Amino acid sequence: MRVSSLALLALPFAAIVANCSSMPASPASDAGADSATPADTTHPMSIAGSTQRSGDPTKGYDALVNEGYVGCGMPWTAWSKAFASAPESQRLPGRRGHSEQLAYNVTAFKTPAGVEVVSPNCLSCHAAMLQGKLVVGLGNTDQDYTNDPAANASLAMFFLTEQAEKDELNKFVGRLKAVAPYTRTETIGVNPADNVAAVLFAHRDRKTLAWSDTPLLALPPKVVVPVDVPPWWRMSKKNAMFYTAAGRGDHGRIMTAASTLCVDSVDIARSIDAYFGDVRAYVASIKPPKYPFAIDEALAAKGRNVFGYNCSRCHGTYGDAPSYPNLLLPIADVGTDPALASGAAQFAGEYVTWFNESFFGETSNLRSENGYYAPPLDGIWATAPFLHNGSVPTIAALLESNTRPKYWTRTFDSSDYNAVALGWNFTALENGQDAEPDPAKRIRIYDTTKLGYAATGHTFGDALSAGDRTAVIEYLKTL
Repeated sequence: MRVSSLALLALPFAAIVANCSSMPASPASDAGADSATPADTTHPMSIAGSTQRSGDPTKGYDALVNEGYVGCGMPWTAWSKAFASAPESQRLPGRRGHSEQLAYNVTAFKTPAGVEVVSPNCLSCHAAMLQGKLVVGLGNTDQDYTNDPAANASLAMFFLTEQAEKDELNKFVGRLKAVAPYTRTETIGVNPADNVAAVLFAHRDRKTLAWSDTPLLALPPKVVVPVDVPPWWRMSKKNAMFYTAAGRGDHGRIMTAASTLCVDSVDIARSIDAYFGDVRAYVASIKPPKYPFAIDEALAAKGRNVFGYNCSRCHGTYGDAPSYPNLLLPIADVGTDPALASGAAQFAGEYVTWFNESFFGETSNLRSENGYYAPPLDGIWATAPFLHNGSVPTIAALLESNTRPKYWTRTFDSSDYNAVALGWNFTALENGQDAEPDPAKRIRIYDTTKLGYAATGHTFGDALSAGDRTAVIEYLKTL
């Protein structure tokens, strides 16, 4: 029986396209800098910006949804027999060839060997359903990275007879097997992108990008420090990529790291990079979706004043004369889970050095900072759950920290939205994952006691009155 491709393609290597993330980068003079150890960030730091490559957003969209920048995948011969065509609600306009009938998160293309394959694209992580509609640029918080995809992909060999197709599938499966042990998250909905990148860097020669089956660097811990995929529409304001401001220099070049699963030469990587200036321009053009429910305008006006006095220093101002300070806050100030900013995965040690000395470091660099970016809040209503690890299900809980659940679950239904609390409807639980014997239920529990999953910090809203918190929530609906 043929099934929907979305049932299979929560593939861990797609997490690397979280590196097609959400923000312009910082000065070109930073390119190639090596900062393998997190900086001693003890005070708020303003992240400077720089001029990015010019690009054509229309061409960028076309490349994003039609080009084969990941470099490998499942041969079309097997894909077309295993999976049904995607429903119209999951298709994208402007696609070509077999991609016209595929879901938004996968693309059909020919490899250099002339074999047509299907592979996840950047929208695997950077598009999602909301209120039953597809929103390009919204971080996907429904993906399941708790299982091993390599075994599923291996089954496609049953459909293949041509040796060239078998070779392509073997390459694809081999790369999946390399990263799979390092991509297993504790729960559905969080992303292992940083670990994936670290593993792929470790298997590549930093000068030639040639793949080595034997790792050339020590591999990261198998315990994944999770991230919540940020929305792309923030990119028009932020001056560095990633939650820790690690991505500096040429934004488009950093995005080209989406190719590190299967692109094995600098020449091919450079040909992909040639159109990622356009992709960056498209990402920069995305606007957040408008809040779809009623807004109490008088209450929102009160909330605007409360927000301006209490929140705008870090998160900026909005309206006719918007501003955004691009502040990186020390962990000691913001108090959120420190695991990511303390040197997890690709943003620490030899992985930073590898990137900065590779093709990618010619015009960009990674540099660790021991803190977290305070994001702009445009379209914040659509981006639940909250904090960099997705540990808080609603804005209401974010602004009143003693109401945050220690253990919680949700339906993962894109319409199961709480317009009062501004976020997902959720069920608080008495026990965490360790007390749940059913594996299917266990992976749907967000357990804040796990490493990297804490819901601590950002307690600034606790000082507000209940009325002021309600007003701020109403105001956030207008952004």
